[in-house]
Amino acid sequence: MDNLFSDIEEKNRSEVAPLAVRLRPQTLEDIVGQEHIIGEGTWLRSAIDEDKLSSIILFGPAGTGKTSIARVIANTTNSHFVEVSAVGGTVADLRREIDTAKELLGQHKKRTILFVDEIHRFNRAQQDALLHAVEDNIVTLIGATTENPYFEVNTALNSRSTILELHSLNGENIEELLKTALKDKRGLDKKFKIDKAASTAITTLCGGDARIALNILELSSNMSRANKGKKANVITKENVEKASPNRNLPYDKNQDMHYDIISAFIKSMRGSDPDAATYWCLRMLEGGEDPKFIARRIYILASEDIGNADPQAICVAAATFKACEVIGLPECKINLVQAATYMALAPKSNAVIEAIDKAEREIKHGPARAVPNHLRDRHRPGSEEYGDYKYPHSYPGAWVDQQYLPDGLKKGDFYNPTDRGWEGYRKDIRKNK
Repeated sequence: MDNLFSDIEEKNRSEVAPLAVRLRPQTLEDIVGQEHIIGEGTWLRSAIDEDKLSSIILFGPAGTGKTSIARVIANTTNSHFVEVSAVGGTVADLRREIDTAKELLGQHKKRTILFVDEIHRFNRAQQDALLHAVEDNIVTLIGATTENPYFEVNTALNSRSTILELHSLNGENIEELLKTALKDKRGLDKKFKIDKAASTAITTLCGGDARIALNILELSSNMSRANKGKKANVITKENVEKASPNRNLPYDKNQDMHYDIISAFIKSMRGSDPDAATYWCLRMLEGGEDPKFIARRIYILASEDIGNADPQAICVAAATFKACEVIGLPECKINLVQAATYMALAPKSNAVIEAIDKAEREIKHGPARAVPNHLRDRHRPGSEEYGDYKYPHSYPGAWVDQQYLPDGLKKGDFYNPTDRGWEGYRKDIRKNK
């Protein structure tokens, strides 16, 4: 039961809580961004307003509002709301909450909303324990995860939930958040001002994460107290840079951001953009990516997208991979960027990969074609009847017109060189023969 002492305790805890905790949204209007899922007219907004929520899984980068949405639901719903953390929760914890939910539903017709934070951390057995309760509407699940649920959450659980993706906050969202924090009584309560350069610096440094933005603002406000003269209690860019010297760029080495950025890196090299290739390469390294992983992707691209338009590309890729092995960071970033820009600037051809695709289709689905007799091995009785094999080195230019493909196939069925680079040069020579 709440009393005077519990109110005092809550007030004392609030005074020492971080700014991000003190400013936790109380209503949907308090949540910055995510209009595509909580804006007027959206399904989730209507479900929350009408207290008719069905199971959902919220996924997106840290600091985008997943937990905030869950807490707003907790503050507004008539259902029993309970929270279980996947970090320390067990199957026994889940079963206890599900049993309680059954009792509330059976005896009092009261629904239960179960919030599972970091749901991807639950193993398969723990996720399976939730499945029947969700399927039978014993609990309404709100799962929150920074990982893609299509990879990290039980498929059956996904199919019984609406999956909603939250996006990183943009610059306008962060600026709106900062203004609120400066004015709100729960925040800095108009005790500080911030100049434009400082606001821009926080927006850049936080990487779209509201929690990080508020943490930087709070640390910067503490430092601004030491400002003198007209800048007293004014948060400056210098305060921000001292409070947070490192930029917080999102990069998860095993999940969506990892795949998105490596995809951008590969497509930048394929698209002949050395600036973009440099940026994405260094973005991965800054995020802690293994340089050998980046080198492997360069190695593959050298054949897949450059091929014989520049046969030297695969040699550059091989040398780069070896450099990453024997040199390592930080110096091997020079080798990686050199290789990435080389690949971006090299002439492009996917003739090799197309030849592979066509030849594999023929091998898998075409008839079993015999080796032409004149190409067969001569170390067997009767081979004198195979017909003459023309030895290319016995002819001018070490070339002679001769059938090499099986009957039914012709030159150009698989490999079709482009007009670019070394491949184009060789194509011209072949035309003249």
